[in-house]
Amino acid sequence: MVDFRYQSVTTSGEAKSGLLKGRDRADVIQQLSSRGETATKIEKAKASDKVPGVIRPRKKRLSKVEICSMIRELATAQEAGLPLMQALRTIRRQATPAAGDVLDHFIACVEAGDPMYKAAAEWGEPFDDLIVGMLRASDASGQMSVILHQLADLMDRSLELKRELLGAIMYPAIIAVLIAVSGIVLVTVLVPRLIEPLAAEMVLPWPTLVVMGFANFILHWWVWIIVGFGATLFAWKSWIGVPDNRFKLDLAKLRMPLLGKLLRDVAVARFTRTLGTLTSAGLPILDALRITRDTLGNVALARAVDAVQEEVSSGKPLADPLEKSGLFPPLLVQVVNLGERSGKLEDMLLHSAKAFDRQVNASLNLFTKALPPVLLIVMASLACFVLAAILLPLLEMQSLVR
Repeated sequence: MVDFRYQSVTTSGEAKSGLLKGRDRADVIQQLSSRGETATKIEKAKASDKVPGVIRPRKKRLSKVEICSMIRELATAQEAGLPLMQALRTIRRQATPAAGDVLDHFIACVEAGDPMYKAAAEWGEPFDDLIVGMLRASDASGQMSVILHQLADLMDRSLELKRELLGAIMYPAIIAVLIAVSGIVLVTVLVPRLIEPLAAEMVLPWPTLVVMGFANFILHWWVWIIVGFGATLFAWKSWIGVPDNRFKLDLAKLRMPLLGKLLRDVAVARFTRTLGTLTSAGLPILDALRITRDTLGNVALARAVDAVQEEVSSGKPLADPLEKSGLFPPLLVQVVNLGERSGKLEDMLLHSAKAFDRQVNASLNLFTKALPPVLLIVMASLACFVLAAILLPLLEMQSLVR
């Protein structure tokens, strides 16, 4: 049973409104008719329209992996010839608790006559504009199984890319943490115990003074260091919360020697595959660009896509503003240009997405191979400096003893 908000007119002409539970709109109309009322408006009630004071269970968190699996199962069921309602109920039988709540919502909405994209939009996170747009396209095109498979493939590739990125940064991150921990332990524990007895007997060399000063600062001001770190983190989040500042930061990331190429390749691969999938599903190019914009994860590239949207909405081809932005590679501009001229833009984008995926893999390999040696050089430099701070006074003391 679903809650519906209704507006009706009685036989005497009195207007009424309220909430009714029913299986669908027809059921609500029948209930009103039995009360001598004629329905003028019926819509599924929102959460804010329902009776206050009733405690409802919180939505269980649904992961992207579960959404992708659910969409692929639905596509397979549709491909096998099952009607939508039967397919939803079949998937519901073996769903996880979180996916079961979503499917119950979908079943109730479809029973009430709503399309699936509307049910997804009403549920909210984690159903983003990409999923809602593809569901809308599947409903409008009549090729639900084909488009849902495309959506599942797109989400699979996105999840795979995230796993590759996480695997690429995991090892360098572990090395960076080890560098920080070992450096702090050496400076705050080992160095003071070895050097402090010598401080009263000789003039310490400058590397030793630097390390001792750093150790004393950490030992005596560690509380204020933590407070300062928290304040800096808060200030940083506030700073990047300003759109112009976030734009500057993301633009600077794209211009970094090693990381910038990786971020650009990842964003371009995502842009190409998402735009190709949406346009092949039948979405208008402006809607596809708007949805693709929100999947890039970079404000600088997102603003470039905004400029592209403005140019395309005025009747200009897609390739020209992409080239003018200077943030997209020439290969993508050439692919879009050829696709527009041949009338096969979506096919060209989907084919080129595989080439950009290979470029992402190459950039990931370069990143994972280049970053550990850089961190190793940093670690070796710090270790040499600390070692010099320890050995120099000891050598000088030995010479004085002779």
